Amino acid sequence: MKKSILYISILTLGLSISCKSDKKEVPNETDAETTVTETVEKEQNNATTKDQPAYYNETKKVIVQLDPKSNSGVSGNVVFKQEKGIVSMIAVLSGLTEGEHAIHIHEKADCSSDDGKSSGGHWNPTAQPHGKWGDAAGYHKGDIGNIVANANGQATISKVTDEWCIGCGDESKDILGKAIILHQGVDDFKSQPSGDAGSRVSCGGIIQ
Repeated sequence: MKKSILYISILTLGLSISCKSDKKEVPNETDAETTVTETVEKEQNNATTKDQPAYYNETKKVIVQLDPKSNSGVSGNVVFKQEKGIVSMIAVLSGLTEGEHAIHIHEKADCSSDDGKSSGGHWNPTAQPHGKWGDAAGYHKGDIGNIVANANGQATISKVTDEWCIGCGDESKDILGKAIILHQGVDDFKSQPSGDAGSRVSCGGIIQ
């Protein structure tokens, strides 16, 4: 009798652990927002108000809707916020295949073509080689990187930088009039000029 009880207890514990491991992690937009807020506050605390650009005290927000391209089912939203010279970005995507996909800012807020190529190439106002953001060898201002989709095809990514602005008029920083592009493939951060990321599966213009 005691052996039977022990066996049942072990079996119940095993099933409980198995169920927990089977749960799929779903990207949490709230967690991404918390991380972005903390990063923005840190950047703002490190900044000084002396000699700041005219747009430093302008608070702006742009919401971008991404629509499917190249016969994909990929869609989503990207939110850009500007506060005290710092721009934060949170992207939430769905309809992806599981794994990594490249996400970039492209030259034009034109998503009219079925393949998304109407948005032009990577936004690269400083004429740098393509690369990973922050690479000493150079990188495009539109080189956001890769986003990771779970088994349900959902993904989130966040970014905080003072190298962008929203409507400031500085051609080397202003993201207005550009587009967010999501690619089917992975950015290898090496291949020129775009990281060999494959077809464009979603596009959204950054406009007010």
